[in-house]
Amino acid sequence: MQVHRCGRDAALVELSGLDEVLGLHAALRAEEPSWLVELVPAATTLLVRFDRALTTMDRAIEHVAALEHSTVDGHDLGEVVIPVRYDGEDLAAVASRAGMTEAEVVERHTRARYTVAFCGFAPGFGYLTGLDRELWLPRRETPRTRVPAGSIALADQYAGVYPRSSPGGWHILGSTHLAVWDVDRDPPALLVPGTPVRFEVVR
Repeated sequence: MQVHRCGRDAALVELSGLDEVLGLHAALRAEEPSWLVELVPAATTLLVRFDRALTTMDRAIEHVAALEHSTVDGHDLGEVVIPVRYDGEDLAAVASRAGMTEAEVVERHTRARYTVAFCGFAPGFGYLTGLDRELWLPRRETPRTRVPAGSIALADQYAGVYPRSSPGGWHILGSTHLAVWDVDRDPPALLVPGTPVRFEVVR
């Protein structure tokens, strides 16, 4: 672990990988120190913002460095179940590349249990870990100029849901009517870091 000062009220923690990021994120969320303002996880880093009226940079860094963070725990977040119609235009290609039938891809995709690791790319876009290893595929060689909102997709080790129409290079397995981003909802994002997620077939 390496911790870097980031401005006057934040520390950037560099970790060895996503598992450690998720573990430290879960540990800080569970503890909820009074000085904690915001946590921003990424693939190998965790930004920790703190209230300078309640602690100092040195104390915050010392606290973070001393935390045990070997496990991931989403106990305080309710599971989000995402209904999916598996009719995506890449489903057949994913099945072929994975050496499976389309039904097997759907079964493995729905059997897995996911956790929102971090958000990025677009507001409300959560990178979900837990994808079956046999479905890890590189991004499409040619990204699409428009992916519809609600598209269920995968790329590399992640699964995701496109929160709105946008360009994208992930493989589309299907679609959902569930809005994962809604500016009229509080909070707008349904898939916040640490949230457990599973996908469910809609016939």
